[in-house]
Amino acid sequence: MGQSLKEIAQSLKDTDKKVQLIYAFNGTGKTRLSRAFKELIAPKEIDVEDEEESGIKVLYYNAFTEDLFFWDNDLDTDLLRKLKIQPNNFTNWVLRNQGKGPNIITNFQRYTSEKLTPRFNETYTTKDKENRDIIVNAYSEVTFSIEGGNEENIENIKISKGEESCFIWSVFYCSLEQVIEVLNVPEPNERETDQFDDLEFVFIDDPVSSLDDTHLIELAVNIAELIKSSTSELKFIITTHNPLFYNVLFNEFNRVKKTKKWRLEKLNDGNFSLFEQPKDSPFSYHLFLLSELEKAIELGEIQKYHFNFLRNIFEKTSTFLGFNSWEELLPQESRESYYKRIINLSSHAKHNGEEISIIEENDKRVLGYLVGEVKRMYGFKSAVN
Repeated sequence: MGQSLKEIAQSLKDTDKKVQLIYAFNGTGKTRLSRAFKELIAPKEIDVEDEEESGIKVLYYNAFTEDLFFWDNDLDTDLLRKLKIQPNNFTNWVLRNQGKGPNIITNFQRYTSEKLTPRFNETYTTKDKENRDIIVNAYSEVTFSIEGGNEENIENIKISKGEESCFIWSVFYCSLEQVIEVLNVPEPNERETDQFDDLEFVFIDDPVSSLDDTHLIELAVNIAELIKSSTSELKFIITTHNPLFYNVLFNEFNRVKKTKKWRLEKLNDGNFSLFEQPKDSPFSYHLFLLSELEKAIELGEIQKYHFNFLRNIFEKTSTFLGFNSWEELLPQESRESYYKRIINLSSHAKHNGEEISIIEENDKRVLGYLVGEVKRMYGFKSAVN
């Protein structure tokens, strides 16, 4: 029997789970569901993009979040292009009071390029059309440049829509990091702010869908690690239309007890259906990853992120076969050594460009050996024609 989005939002609210992961095809209604959920939790609450300082009950990232940011393309001189941030106390708190600008820049460059550099403005005075003074607050504008090392820098560029989405996500992600850190302090009177004492839910809808597969995996792992670091009563809902992103999150949360995985579908009558996913993730992207690994081995183009692909294959296979840990699938001889090597080389602490340079020949041989072993031991056919 179909349900309205409001009824589904109620079901999500009533579920006693720390994490709820929802897959839905694009256009199904994920963004509308996030709005319905917000209206259910706090119908009269000021959104994050407004100026309410306390009493926030739900924090969400969706298409509306991008409305906080808009471009001033400097049509008069076409020189100083700025991405402006709508005034709101939430981002003001993170940027001004917490000084998270450098963290946002680091996070943004992780998913784009270390040469693409955002710069937040300092407070300055300008003139309006009637020649009156206007004070522009710090951290209300962002300019972007390409740092060319010894080459000449390119200043005041307008970044692509995908890069803009990465930047907006980076602001949200660093904000969420700080919120979780604040709420992890168990005693409310010992927290640095009471702004989030009433916060109950975080709703994340399809963050940065423009990323390539490598960075999308990295993003999913980073989100999962951040959520698993939360020790408060805060609850999280994540929706996505991307099978790869969903599957990585599925595996990352597979051993988190209070997790529920859903699938949202739109019915012909305009209603919706929300049903629980089986214990094993429904997507077979691991076959795609195996194909990519075989190609990289054959061409001798192994990079660090390929160890993340290998780890995902082991995780998927262990889930399917009912093992408690993917480590159990590794060859028994030197199992611990293989495990530590995969963990170290599938970490997400550095830029992709830095990761490529540190792959040693012995690591490449290990990858080739383990890919051959997983195919031999668990019946995978070659994915390369």
